[in-house]
Amino acid sequence: MTLREKMLALEAAMNRQVLGQENLVRMLVIALLCDGHVLLEGLPGLAKTRAVRALAEHVEGEFRRIQFTPDLLPSDITGSEIYQQQATREEDQFRFRPGPVFGNIILADEINRASARVQSALLEAMEERHVTVAGKTWPLPGVFMVMATQNPIDQEGTWPLPEAQLDRFLMKVQVGYPSKEHEQRVMQLVRQEQQARYQGEKPQTSNEPDVVLSQADINTCWRDIASLYVAPAMEEYIVNLVAMTRTPSAVSEAFASYLALGVSPRGTLALDRCARAQAWLSGRDAVLPEDIHTVAPAVLRHRLLLSYQASADNITADDAVQMLLDAVVA
Repeated sequence: MTLREKMLALEAAMNRQVLGQENLVRMLVIALLCDGHVLLEGLPGLAKTRAVRALAEHVEGEFRRIQFTPDLLPSDITGSEIYQQQATREEDQFRFRPGPVFGNIILADEINRASARVQSALLEAMEERHVTVAGKTWPLPGVFMVMATQNPIDQEGTWPLPEAQLDRFLMKVQVGYPSKEHEQRVMQLVRQEQQARYQGEKPQTSNEPDVVLSQADINTCWRDIASLYVAPAMEEYIVNLVAMTRTPSAVSEAFASYLALGVSPRGTLALDRCARAQAWLSGRDAVLPEDIHTVAPAVLRHRLLLSYQASADNITADDAVQMLLDAVVA
């Protein structure tokens, strides 16, 4: 089995555990292939946490979950130094105890329920891949992926993430309701899991996964995707898409009235990486416009700052991204 086939088998296994959320599963797989972080937004009960756990089951390494609450402290995430009274040497009196961020796949659950101080504690870890505690820097594992969930900001007790932190996420995935048919299958699946648990058996979804990616496999995937060919025309198309968000009047007056701020160069790099991963999963050795279109909403929606006019006209970030894709031709 090739690595691409292995990755597609992983995706199929996740779709058997998270029903009716194929786009969510594909974006999580792409984020893993791009060595990036993901922000999942949706109402409670839409399988955001379940999807992250399903991915962690198929990846070699440590899975850590952090429940964000208003009283959480930064040291609860990064870790802290502990005083050891019985240490004989002065340099041994303080020992660093790593926090839950020292893992391979980190679930930051309901990240927008914590204070800005706690949210900012993740910034260094996500961007620099290390944390600094008491003047010392501690590196994080090579495979390090933060998958944060958040409820819509109009829910009680939530605060919007600052733009600087949003930009650290490779993608933002909107999680919606499943169809009626999928919801019925979800009910049947959960019922089977409950029956197995009450009988003291292993639930079917907790059996040995069909495929487990080692960290060496993931590193090989990263190298393959980094070397995948992107034609100059596709590079120009990606740059044009991002540039149009900074000069929206070139698209249309309506589009210009809906945007307050365009996408940064980090968005250009993210669009390139995700398009290459999508092409690789599709079995191609070069990026096509359809690959860019597939990942563009997840890559750009959290990087566009909409105006008050957009809010007044009920225009969402996804609407703005679609207007952009319709206007800019490859």
